[in-house]
Amino acid sequence: MEAQVHTASPLAPAWLDVPADLNALSSAIWAGDVQRGSSGELTIDGIPVSELKKQFGTPLFVMSEPDFRNRARAFKDAFDEAFKDICGGVDVYYAGKSFLCTAVAAWVADEGLRLDTCSGGELAVAARAGIPGRDLSLHGNNKSDAEINRALDMGVGRIVVDSVDELDRVAAIASQRGDAAKVMLRLTPGVHAHTHEFIATAHEDQKFGLSMAEDSTDQAGLSAAEQAVAAATAHKGIELLGLHCHIGSQIFEPDGFALAAEKLLVFLAAMQEKYGIALPELDLGGGYGIAYTPVDTPRPPAEIAAAMASVVRSTCTRLGITAPRISIEPGRAIVGSTTFTLYEVGTLKTVRVDAPAGDGAGNDAGAANVTYPRRYVSVDGGMSDNARPVLYDADYSAVLASRSSVAAPQLSRVVGKHCESGDIVVRDVYLPEDVAAGDLLAVPGTGAYCWALSSNYNYLARPGIVAVRNGAARLIVRGETEEDLLNRDMGVAND
Repeated sequence: MEAQVHTASPLAPAWLDVPADLNALSSAIWAGDVQRGSSGELTIDGIPVSELKKQFGTPLFVMSEPDFRNRARAFKDAFDEAFKDICGGVDVYYAGKSFLCTAVAAWVADEGLRLDTCSGGELAVAARAGIPGRDLSLHGNNKSDAEINRALDMGVGRIVVDSVDELDRVAAIASQRGDAAKVMLRLTPGVHAHTHEFIATAHEDQKFGLSMAEDSTDQAGLSAAEQAVAAATAHKGIELLGLHCHIGSQIFEPDGFALAAEKLLVFLAAMQEKYGIALPELDLGGGYGIAYTPVDTPRPPAEIAAAMASVVRSTCTRLGITAPRISIEPGRAIVGSTTFTLYEVGTLKTVRVDAPAGDGAGNDAGAANVTYPRRYVSVDGGMSDNARPVLYDADYSAVLASRSSVAAPQLSRVVGKHCESGDIVVRDVYLPEDVAAGDLLAVPGTGAYCWALSSNYNYLARPGIVAVRNGAARLIVRGETEEDLLNRDMGVAND
């Protein structure tokens, strides 16, 4: 029997095709051990999602520990191999801001990576996990005195400084303690990248970093970046390790990284010659993209590493300098695809939507009596566990997880239960027409910046996170309870 061909909805975005098989899983957007069992139910390492719901409830973040470890090791191995003849390998710092807990910090260390933190709280997680201070980095554009002191107490391997003002504060605190803070200067090289595109600009209008642009120069003709180098060399409380940059997020192509690397190496060589100093380290940041939908095409770590190494190698040769030790900061690219969020379906409704312009039927937008159906599928979570769609218009995918279905595809919008019209989990996805209340849906690619950005909006308790390995699931972050929330309400606690 031939498969029935279904017509795409005119309401769907151009990139969204009608799946040939609604039960199929795109390997690009799921952890390697997620599949459908013989009954049609989604499983992870053999564990059915119905069992996870029974044991832990929903919403629930479900993470593959082996997949996380494999992705972490893939970055470390690929970059070490690409740069071994240039600087002996690469220091890979996992960007903890994407998702961090003590279990993940321990996996990072086990796989030979270091850990990048952005706050005192993230430093506390690292300390609780037993990560040595030398393997930590502290970022942030507005570090408090307490955070700077904590970093120095822990012997953090490097503090990434964002401004001359912050450099002076770090130097003053370190000097008062009789310490020398190990510092990297975060520069903005005028390269902005996202997905397949990057642009080079003459100036920087953002809160992060020290501009290398000419329009940031002072009366002496020094750019903001060079002012910071000059100041760092003059401070007794500063040990200047090198330079850092971060050019964007969710980047698929290596071109932007290559251009940024070239610009920073040229600047590094100029500073070493002008000030007679050694700048032995260069961090090229993170921002490597992942697939959230089947049409996304991120590059594998080996391909990115090879492209970046080629530029570093040739640029250092041209400049006649010894290559600095390179470091990178992947976060999303390691944790993002390891995790899916499991939801239970509640209310469903279908609305009729005016025909969009150019719908292929000769109808203008808003044409009388020309409407198309869109189904709203409400789940028991929402923007409190995934704020990215409302913050960034981020696209996600979803599948019916509790069973397979041979029903026809229906353009659907997966929404949360919050009192906000923008509470959208998946803006556009084809789901089976027979999806019903009580079914389970799974949304892949939620490992990065979902739990990390979660909230208690409408007093919803934040979900737990389970890690699966060797056919067993265990909580690595306990889900909150209403009692947890009320314990912070002093009007209740004092009764």
